Amino acid sequence: MDQQPTPTDVTDAPAGKSGGGAGGVFLSFAPWIIFGVVASPSTWKYAALAALVAAILLSGRDILRGRLYVLDMVGIVFFAVISVLALALDRSELLWLETYAQVISNAVIAVVALGSLLADPFTAQYARERTPRHLWDSPVFKHINQVLTAAWGAVFALMAVSTWLAIRVPSLDDWFNWVIPVVLLVGVIKFTERYPESYKESYKARAAA
Repeated sequence: MDQQPTPTDVTDAPAGKSGGGAGGVFLSFAPWIIFGVVASPSTWKYAALAALVAAILLSGRDILRGRLYVLDMVGIVFFAVISVLALALDRSELLWLETYAQVISNAVIAVVALGSLLADPFTAQYARERTPRHLWDSPVFKHINQVLTAAWGAVFALMAVSTWLAIRVPSLDDWFNWVIPVVLLVGVIKFTERYPESYKESYKARAAA
């Protein structure tokens, strides 16, 4: 018979990389953040190449071990395509990409993150590394990763809007390109670190009542 998790099993289990700390998730987002920080009309080509190298280096060991994370794979493909376009096309054909590079990258990752909610929340991939297999289908594990995935997806959707507004309102581009995205990233990282334990404590209290 399959071992059924008890409330204590579920709440005492390690939250995994996505719950016990933002480290694993943040590393997968790092190439996207590098691109967002470095990319501009004059530097986006170098930003794409730097992000591609970072994506390969950060995920290389996992790929060799057969662990494929959706964010890593999408990042490698996305930045490889951008880099190839930069080499293959004339600048006149890439003006749209120069202008909207940050918006597109933020939108792509928002779609990937939020889209994963329809199948398997992407944060669950990291959490499973440190969570016993018999807890993977527990309501606590599922709920925590649904919330964390939704939070990261929402943040990058807001960053896409913010970087789009930076183009439309040049007088406020520092706010929309830098201040707001940094605040959003710091906020979601802190939320990722704190929410799992907070939810598990509340779940434990409800189960004991």
